[in-house]
Amino acid sequence: MMSFSIPVLQELDIPQWVIQIFIVLLISGVINLISSKIFTHLARGVRATRTPWDDAVIRALRKPVTLLIWIIGVCWSVDVVSKATDSVLIDGLSNLRDVIIITLVGWSIVRFIRQIERNFLNPTLTGNKPNDPTTVVAIGRLIRIVVIITCILVVLQSLGYSISGLLAFGGVGGLAVGFAAKDMLANFFGGLMIYLDKPFRVGDWIRSPDQNIEGTVEYIGWRQTRIRTFDKRPLYVPNATFTNISVENPSRMENRRIKETIGIRYQDGNKLEAIIAEIKQYLHDNEEITKDKILMVNFNSFGASSLDFFIYCFTRTTDWAEYHRVKQNVLVKIMNIIHSHDADIAFPTQTLDLPEEMLAACRGKIALN
Repeated sequence: MMSFSIPVLQELDIPQWVIQIFIVLLISGVINLISSKIFTHLARGVRATRTPWDDAVIRALRKPVTLLIWIIGVCWSVDVVSKATDSVLIDGLSNLRDVIIITLVGWSIVRFIRQIERNFLNPTLTGNKPNDPTTVVAIGRLIRIVVIITCILVVLQSLGYSISGLLAFGGVGGLAVGFAAKDMLANFFGGLMIYLDKPFRVGDWIRSPDQNIEGTVEYIGWRQTRIRTFDKRPLYVPNATFTNISVENPSRMENRRIKETIGIRYQDGNKLEAIIAEIKQYLHDNEEITKDKILMVNFNSFGASSLDFFIYCFTRTTDWAEYHRVKQNVLVKIMNIIHSHDADIAFPTQTLDLPEEMLAACRGKIALN
C-alpha cells in the first residue's frame, strides 16, 4: 500500500491512513473531472457524424465510467482503512468489487442498446429511411434480456456458485414453470410472432372479423397489446389471442372502394345509356379516382321499381375522412348528371291494375261525393 509523508500534516497529528484516504479520493475526483472533460470533447466530435453508433457509445459509457471511478476510489479507501486498523470493514470486498464491476459493464451494454434503439428510430440519423419501430423495439428488448441474464450468470459464477448445476436445475424447473405459466408463455410467443411476422405495428388501424376488436394500435408488449378504440377506450388484448383470430389491417390498404347501386325510373329508360356514358366519363376525368384499378359503370338489373346500374371504382386516398368527402362529391355529381338528362332517381312504387268495372264504380262514387 502506498505511503505518504507530508510534514505539515504530520505536525497536526493526523493519522497516515486518513491522509491516504484523502489523497485517494482527491485522485478519484481529479480522474473523474478529466474523464468528464474527455467525454464532453468526444460528444462534440461525434455530434457532427450521422452514424448511430459513436454517439451511442459516448452516452452509454459516461455515467457508468463516472460511477466506476468513484467505486474504485471507495474500495481502495476501504482497503486502506482495513490494513491500517487490522480489521475487516466489509467481508468479501473483492467479490463485492467484482459484482459491482460486472453490473456496471452490463449496465453500460444495456444503455448502449437502448441508445442505439433510439438512434435507429431517429430519421435524422438514419438518412430519412424510417425503420420499423416494432422490429427495432423487439430486437432491443431481446438483446437486453440476453445481456441481463448473462450478467446474472457471471455474477453468480464470481460468487462461487456452480452455473452448470443452476442450468440443470433450470431445465427441470423450467418444465414446472412452463406448466404453471402456460398462458403467460403463450402471450410471450404470441408477442414474438407479432414482432417477427409484423401483421401490424404501432399506429395501425386494425380490426378482427372473429372478435369485437377494432381500433388503433398504441403499444405492443410481450404479454398484451393495447388498442385505442374509436370511442377512445383502451382495449387490452392478450397476444395469444392474435394467434387464433384473423386480423384485418386497413391501414395498409392502397385505395378505398366506392361501390354503389343507383336506380332510375322506368320511364327514363331511353336515357339510361347516355346517363351511364356521362357518369363513366366523369369518373375517368376525376383526378381523385384512380385509373390503375377497376372502374365500372354498368346497367345491372331490372329492379322492382327502378332500372338499376352500379358504380365500382377506387379512390386515390386511403384517409377515412378524405374518402368520404370524395365519395360525397361523386354521388352528388351522379345525381346532377341524372337530373341534367331530365331523369330522376327512382323510389319504391307500386302500380295496381284494376278491372274496368271496379274503376267505373270508383269513379261513380267519387262523382257522387
